[in-house]
Amino acid sequence: MAEVVHTFVPAGTVEEQWDLPALEKVLSEEWHIEVPLQAMVQDSDSITDEDVLEKVVKAADDHFEAKLALVGAEQFTPFMRMVLLQSIDSHWREHLAALDYLRQGIHLRGYAQKNPKQEYKREAFDLFSQLLDVVKMEVTRVLMTVRIQSQEQVTEAAEAIEQRAESLH
Repeated sequence: MAEVVHTFVPAGTVEEQWDLPALEKVLSEEWHIEVPLQAMVQDSDSITDEDVLEKVVKAADDHFEAKLALVGAEQFTPFMRMVLLQSIDSHWREHLAALDYLRQGIHLRGYAQKNPKQEYKREAFDLFSQLLDVVKMEVTRVLMTVRIQSQEQVTEAAEAIEQRAESLH
């Protein structure tokens, strides 16, 4: 969440540099979190970027805890594990392909008077850092936006789909 907030409210900046409407929109649409940041800033005399970050993180934690309370940790933990493993699996393949592509062209660094082995290590580390960031962001987004429904709601939705399908015939 810190990365999302710092995109619109950069660390160490003043209130005039913040884009709170865009942050609220992203939090609402992409993360399903409602945080009245503009009202909070208007009501406060002195507010820092850390205060905004703290408010968003608290709202995200509360949102996640509500989901956890609805389902129960023993039910939700296997789902979280599955989401994490699927994300790592898909992005790991992309990472390996990127490393292979990097390996094929790394010898060209020698023409720039750079040690190809050192450049490969540095760029591979950067790629791995990007992999971790993407996995964190994707898993967090899935876990924050997943809709939890009761068995009755699932049954009602299935019946509605069947009725729509029958009306098309």
